[in-house]
Amino acid sequence: MLTYEPGRSIAHRLDPRAKFAVQIGFALAAFSHTTPHGLLVLTVLTAFILAAAALSPLVAVQEVRYALPFLIAGPLLSVLVVGPPWIELTEAFVPTLASYRVLLVLLVSVAYVRTTPVRDSRAAVQRVVPGRIGRLLALGVALVFRFLPVLMSDLFRARTAMQARLGTERRLTDRMRIITIAGIQRVFERADRLGMALRARCFSWNPTLPALHFSLWDAPALLLAAGLVVWALV
Repeated sequence: MLTYEPGRSIAHRLDPRAKFAVQIGFALAAFSHTTPHGLLVLTVLTAFILAAAALSPLVAVQEVRYALPFLIAGPLLSVLVVGPPWIELTEAFVPTLASYRVLLVLLVSVAYVRTTPVRDSRAAVQRVVPGRIGRLLALGVALVFRFLPVLMSDLFRARTAMQARLGTERRLTDRMRIITIAGIQRVFERADRLGMALRARCFSWNPTLPALHFSLWDAPALLLAAGLVVWALV
């Protein structure tokens, strides 16, 4: 499940602001150098980031498996042309690079989520973006990180329950409709419970967040982020 896991890896020791900087620099470099050579360099860097987070590439790919069908569909649809020869394989080159670029960005994001507590992410956003906008963004980040795994678990349980009741014998459209309706119902139920829990706990618009401070461990990460930004601008 895409959520924080305590550990002692190098990435766990970094300040969340340094990890945010690496993510931003990586995304800028990926979208600026969507070429075979550029993606090869970014692939090596992704492997290094996953190793620093003590995260297996297979586990990271499994965490983003729900996005894989969309990344694969782009290149497959691009080869279809109107008229003979109907399929043009050369048209899939650029979409394939673009899909692979997005996959690398997602893998780096997985490394961040798995190594950063939600409260630290909220504190980092609120300190980087000042004022009410920063507090709103920080709250949004915290809610997404906390409740997206819960909602995904609800969908998984709904699918498991349907399969236990011979739901696999139904048509694909019926199975999609059942899971979608169950998922939407759970979203509204979770939202109502969240609102009640926030009121019961006297929700604070500006809570006391954990103290953040840079250390020597963050220096290489910040240098890497700066290098990626420069590379993206060159």
